[in-house]
Amino acid sequence: MILKGITEQNKQDTSFLHKYFLITEYKMRVTTASYLAEFVGTFFFILSIFASGGNALVIGAALALAIFLIASVSGGMVNPAVSFAMFLNGTLSIAEFVGYAVVQLLGGASAYYAYKMVKA
Repeated sequence: MILKGITEQNKQDTSFLHKYFLITEYKMRVTTASYLAEFVGTFFFILSIFASGGNALVIGAALALAIFLIASVSGGMVNPAVSFAMFLNGTLSIAEFVGYAVVQLLGGASAYYAYKMVKA
């Protein structure tokens, strides 16, 4: 069992879990820089998908790089589905979720149109 060594008293004490398993309340601070970072990260990721022609290694590396570069600013969600999960988790409010989803969709659409313009 993962939690062996927990006494009955510790089971009742939520600070025990916070202390030993580093479970903390996490609330993101949303700023204009957060939205800009999500836009740029999503743009880069989607553009990489189109430009690579579906190469899984390139797509994985692009996603990892996008998350690595913007995670400290915006959380590195890069995907409206991930933003929705963060909303369901309570990390994002409904307004923040809508803002992130709109910016991510705009970043993806912009990448598509940029790829079409360069390809044409």
